[in-house]
Amino acid sequence: MGQGSGREDNRVGGRVRRYARVGTKMGGLAARYAGGRFLGLDLDTGAHAAELTAALGGLKGPLMKVAQILATVPDILPEEYTRQFVQLQTNAPAMGWPFVRRRMQAELGAGWQSRFAEFEHTAAAAASLGQVHRAVGLDGRRLACKLQYPDMASAVEADLRQLKLVFSVYRRYDKAIDPSQIHAELAARLREELDYRREAANMRLYAHMLRDEAGVHVPDLVADLSTDRLLTMEWLDGAPLMSVVEAPLEVRNTVATHMFRAWYVPFYNYGVIHGDPHLGNYAVRPDHQVNLLDFGCIRAFRADFVAAVIDLYRALRDGDEDLAVHAYETWGFSGLDREVIEVLNHWARFIYGPLMNDRVQTIQESGDTMYGGRVATKVHQELRRIGGVTPPREFVLMDRAAIGLGSVFMHLRAEINWYEAFHDLIAGFDPATTAARQAKALRDFGIHLPELDAAPASAAE
Repeated sequence: MGQGSGREDNRVGGRVRRYARVGTKMGGLAARYAGGRFLGLDLDTGAHAAELTAALGGLKGPLMKVAQILATVPDILPEEYTRQFVQLQTNAPAMGWPFVRRRMQAELGAGWQSRFAEFEHTAAAAASLGQVHRAVGLDGRRLACKLQYPDMASAVEADLRQLKLVFSVYRRYDKAIDPSQIHAELAARLREELDYRREAANMRLYAHMLRDEAGVHVPDLVADLSTDRLLTMEWLDGAPLMSVVEAPLEVRNTVATHMFRAWYVPFYNYGVIHGDPHLGNYAVRPDHQVNLLDFGCIRAFRADFVAAVIDLYRALRDGDEDLAVHAYETWGFSGLDREVIEVLNHWARFIYGPLMNDRVQTIQESGDTMYGGRVATKVHQELRRIGGVTPPREFVLMDRAAIGLGSVFMHLRAEINWYEAFHDLIAGFDPATTAARQAKALRDFGIHLPELDAAPASAAE
Protein backbone atom coordinates (compact mmCIF):
# COMPACT_ATOMS: atom_id res chain seq x y z
CA MET A 1 0.00 0.00 0.00
CA GLY A 2 1.12 3.57 -0.58
CA GLN A 3 2.54 5.99 1.96
CA GLY A 4 -0.49 8.03 3.09
CA SER A 5 -0.48 10.48 5.93
CA GLY A 6 -2.51 8.57 8.49
CA ARG A 7 -6.17 8.94 9.29
CA GLU A 8 -7.38 12.47 9.93
CA ASP A 9 -8.04 13.24 13.56
CA ASN A 10 -11.52 12.97 14.96
CA ARG A 11 -11.30 16.58 16.05
CA VAL A 12 -13.69 18.24 18.50
CA GLY A 13 -13.83 21.28 16.23
CA GLY A 14 -14.81 19.11 13.29
CA ARG A 15 -17.62 17.52 15.26
CA VAL A 16 -18.92 20.90 16.43
CA ARG A 17 -18.96 22.22 12.86
CA ARG A 18 -20.78 19.05 11.80
CA TYR A 19 -23.49 19.54 14.45
CA ALA A 20 -23.99 23.11 13.26
CA ARG A 21 -24.27 22.08 9.61
CA VAL A 22 -26.71 19.29 10.37
CA GLY A 23 -28.88 21.57 12.48
CA THR A 24 -28.89 24.42 9.96
CA LYS A 25 -29.48 22.35 6.83
CA MET A 26 -31.93 19.82 8.19
CA GLY A 27 -33.92 21.83 10.70
CA GLY A 28 -35.94 23.93 8.27
CA LEU A 29 -36.44 21.03 5.89
CA ALA A 30 -37.73 18.81 8.66
CA ALA A 31 -40.05 21.51 9.93
CA ARG A 32 -41.55 22.07 6.47
CA TYR A 33 -42.01 18.34 5.92
CA ALA A 34 -43.66 17.97 9.33
CA GLY A 35 -45.98 20.84 8.49
CA GLY A 36 -46.96 19.21 5.23
CA ARG A 37 -47.32 15.73 6.68
CA PHE A 38 -49.09 16.41 9.95
CA LEU A 39 -50.60 19.90 9.73
CA GLY A 40 -51.99 19.66 6.22
CA LEU A 41 -49.96 22.62 4.94
CA ASP A 42 -49.33 22.92 1.23
CA LEU A 43 -45.95 21.37 0.38
CA ASP A 44 -44.37 20.95 -3.03
CA THR A 45 -42.91 17.48 -2.45
CA GLY A 46 -40.89 17.56 -5.65
CA ALA A 47 -39.14 20.81 -4.70
CA HIS A 48 -38.74 19.70 -1.09
CA ALA A 49 -37.21 16.39 -2.17
CA ALA A 50 -34.73 18.18 -4.42
CA GLU A 51 -33.80 20.53 -1.59
CA LEU A 52 -33.37 17.63 0.83
CA THR A 53 -31.22 15.77 -1.69
CA ALA A 54 -28.97 18.78 -2.10
CA ALA A 55 -28.65 19.19 1.67
CA LEU A 56 -27.82 15.54 2.27
CA GLY A 57 -25.37 15.47 -0.61
CA GLY A 58 -23.58 18.52 0.72
CA LEU A 59 -23.35 17.02 4.19
CA LYS A 60 -21.89 13.67 3.02
CA GLY A 61 -21.44 10.98 5.64
CA PRO A 62 -23.99 8.73 7.40
CA LEU A 63 -27.04 10.99 6.96
CA MET A 64 -26.61 10.73 3.21
CA LYS A 65 -26.32 6.95 3.49
CA VAL A 66 -29.72 6.90 5.24
CA ALA A 67 -31.24 8.54 2.17
CA GLN A 68 -29.52 5.99 -0.07
CA ILE A 69 -31.04 3.13 1.90
CA LEU A 70 -34.51 4.67 1.74
CA ALA A 71 -34.22 5.00 -2.03
CA THR A 72 -33.44 1.29 -2.36
CA VAL A 73 -36.85 0.04 -1.19
CA PRO A 74 -39.67 0.64 -3.72
CA ASP A 75 -42.69 2.66 -2.55
CA ILE A 76 -41.39 3.32 0.97
CA LEU A 77 -41.30 7.04 0.06
CA PRO A 78 -43.40 9.23 -2.23
CA GLU A 79 -42.32 8.95 -5.87
CA GLU A 80 -40.89 12.49 -5.91
CA TYR A 81 -38.57 11.66 -3.00
CA THR A 82 -37.42 8.35 -4.41
CA ARG A 83 -36.65 9.94 -7.77
CA GLN A 84 -34.46 12.57 -6.10
CA PHE A 85 -32.79 10.23 -3.61
CA VAL A 86 -31.81 7.76 -6.34
CA GLN A 87 -29.43 10.47 -7.58
CA LEU A 88 -27.49 10.07 -4.34
CA GLN A 89 -26.66 6.50 -5.33
CA THR A 90 -24.28 7.49 -8.09
CA ASN A 91 -24.55 11.25 -8.59
CA ALA A 92 -23.91 12.93 -5.24
CA PRO A 93 -22.39 16.43 -5.35
CA ALA A 94 -18.61 16.16 -5.76
CA MET A 95 -15.83 18.30 -4.31
CA GLY A 96 -13.69 20.35 -6.69
CA TRP A 97 -10.12 20.17 -7.95
CA PRO A 98 -8.48 22.09 -5.04
CA PHE A 99 -9.65 19.37 -2.65
CA VAL A 100 -8.55 16.61 -5.04
CA ARG A 101 -5.08 18.11 -5.45
CA ARG A 102 -4.62 18.45 -1.68
CA ARG A 103 -5.88 14.95 -0.97
CA MET A 104 -3.71 13.29 -3.62
CA GLN A 105 -0.60 15.16 -2.46
CA ALA A 106 -1.27 14.22 1.15
CA GLU A 107 -1.62 10.55 0.22
CA LEU A 108 1.04 10.06 -2.50
CA GLY A 109 3.41 13.00 -2.02
CA ALA A 110 4.23 16.20 -3.90
CA GLY A 111 5.01 14.43 -7.18
CA TRP A 112 1.82 12.39 -7.23
CA GLN A 113 0.80 13.37 -10.77
CA SER A 114 3.96 11.79 -12.17
CA ARG A 115 2.65 8.42 -11.03
CA PHE A 116 -0.23 8.59 -13.51
CA ALA A 117 -0.28 8.92 -17.28
CA GLU A 118 -3.65 10.71 -16.95
CA PHE A 119 -5.83 11.87 -14.07
CA GLU A 120 -9.23 13.49 -14.67
CA HIS A 121 -9.90 16.65 -12.68
CA THR A 122 -13.67 16.13 -12.56
CA ALA A 123 -15.08 13.31 -10.45
CA ALA A 124 -16.72 10.46 -12.34
CA ALA A 125 -18.93 9.64 -9.34
CA ALA A 126 -19.46 10.87 -5.79
CA ALA A 127 -21.06 9.20 -2.81
CA SER A 128 -21.42 9.61 0.94
CA LEU A 129 -17.82 9.25 2.15
CA GLY A 130 -15.75 9.83 -0.97
CA GLN A 131 -15.63 10.48 -4.71
CA VAL A 132 -14.11 8.60 -7.65
CA HIS A 133 -11.83 9.94 -10.39
CA ARG A 134 -10.86 8.22 -13.61
CA ALA A 135 -7.14 7.86 -14.25
CA VAL A 136 -4.67 5.97 -16.43
CA GLY A 137 -1.67 4.26 -14.90
CA LEU A 138 1.87 4.45 -16.28
CA ASP A 139 1.34 0.93 -17.61
CA GLY A 140 -1.73 2.03 -19.57
CA ARG A 141 -4.32 0.46 -17.27
CA ARG A 142 -7.55 2.40 -16.77
CA LEU A 143 -7.97 3.15 -13.09
CA ALA A 144 -10.56 4.35 -10.59
CA CYS A 145 -9.22 6.44 -7.69
CA LYS A 146 -11.55 6.80 -4.70
CA LEU A 147 -10.67 9.75 -2.46
CA GLN A 148 -12.11 10.14 1.03
CA TYR A 149 -13.62 13.52 1.85
CA PRO A 150 -11.92 15.69 4.51
CA ASP A 151 -12.80 15.39 8.20
CA MET A 152 -14.90 12.27 7.66
CA ALA A 153 -13.90 10.84 11.05
CA SER A 154 -15.36 13.94 12.72
CA ALA A 155 -18.44 13.81 10.48
CA VAL A 156 -19.12 10.15 11.23
CA GLU A 157 -18.78 10.60 15.00
CA ALA A 158 -21.00 13.70 14.97
CA ASP A 159 -23.65 11.99 12.86
CA LEU A 160 -23.59 8.87 15.02
CA ARG A 161 -24.28 11.02 18.06
CA GLN A 162 -27.12 12.73 16.22
CA LEU A 163 -28.47 9.35 15.16
CA LYS A 164 -28.31 8.08 18.74
CA LEU A 165 -30.33 11.12 19.83
CA VAL A 166 -32.90 10.44 17.11
CA PHE A 167 -33.15 6.81 18.22
CA SER A 168 -33.62 7.84 21.86
CA VAL A 169 -36.44 10.23 20.96
CA TYR A 170 -38.04 7.57 18.78
CA ARG A 171 -37.80 5.06 21.62
CA ARG A 172 -39.73 7.32 23.98
CA TYR A 173 -42.95 7.05 21.99
CA ASP A 174 -42.48 3.74 20.17
CA LYS A 175 -41.46 0.64 22.13
CA ALA A 176 -41.77 -1.84 19.25
CA ILE A 177 -38.04 -2.05 18.52
CA ASP A 178 -35.14 -1.18 20.81
CA PRO A 179 -32.61 0.36 18.38
CA SER A 180 -29.59 0.25 20.71
CA GLN A 181 -27.95 -2.72 18.99
CA ILE A 182 -28.85 -1.32 15.57
CA HIS A 183 -26.93 1.84 16.43
CA ALA A 184 -23.97 -0.15 17.78
CA GLU A 185 -23.77 -2.21 14.60
CA LEU A 186 -24.11 0.75 12.24
CA ALA A 187 -21.48 2.65 14.22
CA ALA A 188 -18.97 -0.19 13.95
CA ARG A 189 -19.53 -0.62 10.22
CA LEU A 190 -19.39 3.12 9.44
CA ARG A 191 -16.11 3.51 11.31
CA GLU A 192 -14.69 0.61 9.32
CA GLU A 193 -15.71 2.28 6.07
CA LEU A 194 -13.31 5.13 6.84
CA ASP A 195 -10.34 2.74 6.63
CA TYR A 196 -9.49 2.30 2.95
CA ARG A 197 -6.70 -0.15 3.78
CA ARG A 198 -9.35 -2.38 5.29
CA GLU A 199 -11.53 -1.93 2.22
CA ALA A 200 -8.57 -2.90 0.03
CA ALA A 201 -8.26 -6.15 1.97
CA ASN A 202 -12.02 -6.69 1.64
CA MET A 203 -11.75 -6.22 -2.12
CA ARG A 204 -9.05 -8.87 -2.38
CA LEU A 205 -11.13 -11.18 -0.17
CA TYR A 206 -14.15 -10.78 -2.46
CA ALA A 207 -12.07 -11.44 -5.55
CA HIS A 208 -11.04 -14.71 -3.89
CA MET A 209 -14.51 -15.72 -2.73
CA LEU A 210 -16.08 -15.01 -6.14
CA ARG A 211 -13.23 -16.31 -8.29
CA ASP A 212 -15.41 -19.09 -9.74
CA GLU A 213 -18.40 -16.83 -10.49
CA ALA A 214 -18.00 -15.93 -14.17
CA GLY A 215 -20.94 -13.52 -14.02
CA VAL A 216 -19.54 -11.36 -11.20
CA HIS A 217 -16.47 -9.11 -11.42
CA VAL A 218 -14.39 -7.51 -8.68
CA PRO A 219 -11.83 -4.83 -9.64
CA ASP A 220 -8.12 -5.50 -9.17
CA LEU A 221 -6.50 -3.49 -6.38
CA VAL A 222 -3.55 -1.21 -7.20
CA ALA A 223 -1.82 -1.45 -3.84
CA ASP A 224 1.07 0.97 -4.46
CA LEU A 225 -1.42 3.76 -5.24
CA SER A 226 -3.66 3.10 -2.23
CA THR A 227 -3.49 4.46 1.33
CA ASP A 228 -5.76 5.05 4.35
CA ARG A 229 -7.82 7.61 2.41
CA LEU A 230 -7.08 6.77 -1.22
CA LEU A 231 -8.19 3.53 -2.86
CA THR A 232 -7.00 2.87 -6.41
CA MET A 233 -8.37 -0.02 -8.44
CA GLU A 234 -8.98 -1.22 -11.96
CA TRP A 235 -11.70 0.71 -13.79
CA LEU A 236 -14.63 -1.56 -14.74
CA ASP A 237 -17.07 -0.40 -17.41
CA GLY A 238 -20.73 -0.75 -16.56
CA ALA A 239 -24.10 0.98 -16.58
CA PRO A 240 -26.35 1.72 -13.58
CA LEU A 241 -28.66 -1.11 -12.65
CA MET A 242 -31.70 1.05 -13.36
CA SER A 243 -30.65 1.14 -17.03
CA VAL A 244 -31.84 -2.46 -17.49
CA VAL A 245 -35.20 -2.33 -15.70
CA GLU A 246 -36.97 -2.08 -19.08
CA ALA A 247 -34.72 -4.63 -20.80
CA PRO A 248 -36.10 -7.98 -22.00
CA LEU A 249 -36.99 -10.45 -19.25
CA GLU A 250 -34.06 -12.71 -20.13
CA VAL A 251 -31.63 -9.86 -19.49
CA ARG A 252 -33.25 -8.91 -16.19
CA ASN A 253 -33.23 -12.52 -15.04
CA THR A 254 -29.54 -12.86 -15.91
CA VAL A 255 -28.62 -9.74 -13.94
CA ALA A 256 -30.72 -10.84 -10.96
CA THR A 257 -29.14 -14.31 -10.93
CA HIS A 258 -25.61 -12.87 -10.97
CA MET A 259 -26.49 -10.51 -8.11
CA PHE A 260 -28.07 -13.29 -6.07
CA ARG A 261 -24.88 -15.30 -6.32
CA ALA A 262 -22.66 -12.26 -5.75
CA TRP A 263 -24.28 -11.77 -2.34
CA TYR A 264 -24.94 -15.29 -1.16
CA VAL A 265 -22.01 -17.39 -2.44
CA PRO A 266 -19.71 -15.55 0.02
CA PHE A 267 -22.31 -15.87 2.79
CA TYR A 268 -22.86 -19.63 2.62
CA ASN A 269 -19.30 -20.54 1.66
CA TYR A 270 -17.41 -18.10 3.91
CA GLY A 271 -19.92 -16.54 6.33
CA VAL A 272 -19.30 -13.08 4.81
CA ILE A 273 -21.88 -10.68 3.43
CA HIS A 274 -21.87 -7.35 1.63
CA GLY A 275 -23.90 -5.17 3.97
CA ASP A 276 -24.70 -2.23 1.68
CA PRO A 277 -26.84 -3.36 -1.28
CA HIS A 278 -27.83 0.08 -2.56
CA LEU A 279 -28.00 0.76 -6.28
CA GLY A 280 -24.67 2.61 -6.56
CA ASN A 281 -22.56 -0.34 -5.41
CA TYR A 282 -22.84 -2.36 -8.59
CA ALA A 283 -23.02 -1.87 -12.34
CA VAL A 284 -24.19 -3.95 -15.28
CA ARG A 285 -21.67 -4.79 -17.98
CA PRO A 286 -22.55 -4.80 -21.71
CA ASP A 287 -22.69 -8.62 -21.55
CA HIS A 288 -25.16 -8.35 -18.62
CA GLN A 289 -22.66 -9.58 -16.07
CA VAL A 290 -22.30 -7.58 -12.85
CA ASN A 291 -19.52 -5.45 -11.37
CA LEU A 292 -19.22 -5.06 -7.57
CA LEU A 293 -17.76 -1.63 -6.88
CA ASP A 294 -17.64 -0.95 -3.14
CA PHE A 295 -16.30 -3.05 -0.28
CA GLY A 296 -16.40 -0.76 2.73
CA CYS A 297 -19.37 -2.35 4.51
CA ILE A 298 -18.50 -6.04 4.87
CA ARG A 299 -19.78 -8.22 7.70
CA ALA A 300 -18.58 -11.67 8.78
CA PHE A 301 -20.74 -14.09 10.76
CA ARG A 302 -20.00 -17.13 12.85
CA ALA A 303 -20.69 -20.40 11.05
CA ASP A 304 -23.46 -21.25 13.53
CA PHE A 305 -25.22 -17.97 12.62
CA VAL A 306 -25.16 -19.01 8.94
CA ALA A 307 -26.43 -22.48 9.89
CA ALA A 308 -29.33 -20.82 11.77
CA VAL A 309 -30.39 -19.03 8.58
CA ILE A 310 -30.87 -22.45 6.99
CA ASP A 311 -32.44 -23.84 10.17
CA LEU A 312 -35.10 -21.11 10.18
CA TYR A 313 -35.94 -21.86 6.55
CA ARG A 314 -36.46 -25.51 7.41
CA ALA A 315 -38.41 -24.61 10.55
CA LEU A 316 -40.87 -22.49 8.56
CA ARG A 317 -41.12 -25.10 5.83
CA ASP A 318 -41.79 -27.96 8.26
CA GLY A 319 -43.71 -26.08 10.98
CA ASP A 320 -40.98 -26.90 13.52
CA GLU A 321 -41.34 -24.33 16.31
CA ASP A 322 -38.45 -25.71 18.37
CA LEU A 323 -36.07 -25.34 15.43
CA ALA A 324 -37.28 -21.79 14.86
CA VAL A 325 -36.59 -20.91 18.50
CA HIS A 326 -33.13 -22.44 18.17
CA ALA A 327 -32.43 -20.30 15.11
CA TYR A 328 -33.60 -17.06 16.76
CA GLU A 329 -31.61 -17.77 19.92
CA THR A 330 -28.51 -18.55 17.86
CA TRP A 331 -28.88 -15.15 16.24
CA GLY A 332 -29.04 -13.52 19.67
CA PHE A 333 -32.75 -12.93 20.31
CA SER A 334 -33.80 -13.45 23.92
CA GLY A 335 -37.00 -13.52 25.95
CA LEU A 336 -38.81 -15.52 23.28
CA ASP A 337 -42.33 -16.41 24.30
CA ARG A 338 -44.95 -17.75 21.91
CA GLU A 339 -46.26 -14.29 20.92
CA VAL A 340 -42.79 -12.94 20.09
CA ILE A 341 -41.98 -16.04 18.06
CA GLU A 342 -45.17 -15.74 16.03
CA VAL A 343 -44.46 -12.08 15.20
CA LEU A 344 -40.89 -12.88 14.20
CA ASN A 345 -42.14 -15.79 12.12
CA HIS A 346 -44.56 -13.48 10.31
CA TRP A 347 -41.63 -11.36 9.14
CA ALA A 348 -39.53 -14.45 8.40
CA ARG A 349 -42.26 -15.95 6.21
CA PHE A 350 -42.18 -12.77 4.12
CA ILE A 351 -38.38 -12.98 3.71
CA TYR A 352 -38.28 -16.72 3.03
CA GLY A 353 -41.53 -16.92 1.06
CA PRO A 354 -39.97 -16.89 -2.45
CA LEU A 355 -37.69 -19.79 -1.44
CA MET A 356 -40.52 -22.11 -0.43
CA ASN A 357 -41.99 -22.99 -3.84
CA ASP A 358 -40.09 -24.96 -6.47
CA ARG A 359 -41.18 -22.93 -9.50
CA VAL A 360 -40.39 -19.76 -11.41
CA GLN A 361 -41.84 -16.60 -9.86
CA THR A 362 -41.12 -12.97 -9.07
CA ILE A 363 -39.63 -12.12 -5.68
CA GLN A 364 -43.13 -10.97 -4.64
CA GLU A 365 -45.65 -13.10 -6.48
CA SER A 366 -48.54 -10.70 -5.87
CA GLY A 367 -46.72 -8.07 -7.92
CA ASP A 368 -47.66 -5.58 -5.20
CA THR A 369 -44.54 -3.64 -4.24
CA MET A 370 -46.38 -2.25 -1.21
CA TYR A 371 -46.75 -5.75 0.25
CA GLY A 372 -43.42 -5.56 2.06
CA GLY A 373 -44.41 -2.25 3.58
CA ARG A 374 -47.71 -3.67 4.80
CA VAL A 375 -45.96 -6.67 6.36
CA ALA A 376 -43.46 -4.37 8.10
CA THR A 377 -46.30 -2.21 9.42
CA LYS A 378 -48.18 -5.24 10.73
CA VAL A 379 -45.05 -6.64 12.42
CA HIS A 380 -44.31 -3.25 13.94
CA GLN A 381 -47.81 -2.96 15.36
CA GLU A 382 -47.65 -6.44 16.84
CA LEU A 383 -44.23 -5.85 18.39
CA ARG A 384 -45.50 -2.67 19.99
CA ARG A 385 -48.53 -4.53 21.36
CA ILE A 386 -46.47 -7.28 23.01
CA GLY A 387 -43.83 -4.97 24.47
CA GLY A 388 -41.16 -4.85 21.79
CA VAL A 389 -37.97 -6.67 20.89
CA THR A 390 -34.25 -5.86 20.74
CA PRO A 391 -32.77 -7.02 17.41
CA PRO A 392 -29.26 -8.42 18.01
CA ARG A 393 -26.32 -6.77 16.28
CA GLU A 394 -25.60 -9.64 13.92
CA PHE A 395 -29.18 -9.61 12.67
CA VAL A 396 -29.08 -5.96 11.56
CA LEU A 397 -26.96 -6.19 8.41
CA MET A 398 -28.29 -9.61 7.44
CA ASP A 399 -31.85 -8.25 7.44
CA ARG A 400 -30.82 -5.06 5.67
CA ALA A 401 -29.01 -7.02 2.95
CA ALA A 402 -31.97 -9.36 2.41
CA ILE A 403 -34.45 -6.49 2.13
CA GLY A 404 -32.16 -4.33 0.01
CA LEU A 405 -31.34 -7.12 -2.41
CA GLY A 406 -34.97 -8.20 -2.56
CA SER A 407 -35.94 -4.66 -3.52
CA VAL A 408 -33.43 -4.80 -6.37
CA PHE A 409 -35.14 -7.94 -7.66
CA MET A 410 -38.45 -6.08 -7.41
CA HIS A 411 -37.03 -3.22 -9.50
CA LEU A 412 -35.86 -5.76 -12.09
CA ARG A 413 -39.17 -7.68 -12.00
CA ALA A 414 -37.05 -10.82 -12.30
CA GLU A 415 -38.79 -14.20 -12.70
CA ILE A 416 -36.56 -16.92 -11.26
CA ASN A 417 -36.87 -20.24 -9.47
CA TRP A 418 -35.65 -18.82 -6.13
CA TYR A 419 -36.11 -22.22 -4.46
CA GLU A 420 -33.70 -23.81 -6.91
CA ALA A 421 -31.18 -20.94 -6.63
CA PHE A 422 -31.23 -21.16 -2.82
CA HIS A 423 -30.95 -24.95 -2.63
CA ASP A 424 -28.04 -24.89 -5.08
CA LEU A 425 -26.20 -22.65 -2.60
CA ILE A 426 -26.90 -24.59 0.58
CA ALA A 427 -26.45 -28.12 -0.82
CA GLY A 428 -23.87 -29.87 1.35
CA PHE A 429 -23.51 -26.91 3.74
CA ASP A 430 -21.44 -27.87 6.78
CA PRO A 431 -20.77 -25.33 9.58
CA ALA A 432 -17.30 -26.72 10.41
CA THR A 433 -16.22 -26.54 6.76
CA THR A 434 -17.51 -22.98 6.41
CA ALA A 435 -15.79 -21.95 9.65
CA ALA A 436 -12.44 -23.40 8.56
CA ARG A 437 -12.73 -21.85 5.08
CA GLN A 438 -13.62 -18.47 6.59
CA ALA A 439 -10.73 -18.51 9.08
CA LYS A 440 -8.19 -19.35 6.37
CA ALA A 441 -9.45 -16.67 3.97
CA LEU A 442 -9.46 -13.94 6.62
CA ARG A 443 -5.99 -14.95 7.72
CA ASP A 444 -4.67 -15.05 4.15
CA PHE A 445 -5.86 -11.50 3.45
CA GLY A 446 -4.87 -10.06 6.81
CA ILE A 447 -8.40 -9.26 8.00
CA HIS A 448 -9.12 -9.29 11.73
CA LEU A 449 -12.78 -9.14 12.69
CA PRO A 450 -13.44 -8.52 16.41
CA GLU A 451 -17.02 -9.75 16.06
CA LEU A 452 -15.65 -13.26 15.51
CA ASP A 453 -13.44 -13.28 18.61
CA ALA A 454 -16.26 -14.70 20.74
CA ALA A 455 -16.93 -17.52 18.28
CA PRO A 456 -16.63 -21.15 19.42
CA ALA A 457 -13.12 -22.55 19.24
CA SER A 458 -14.01 -24.80 16.33
CA ALA A 459 -14.80 -21.75 14.22
CA ALA A 460 -11.32 -20.33 14.66
CA GLU A 461 -9.34 -23.42 13.72
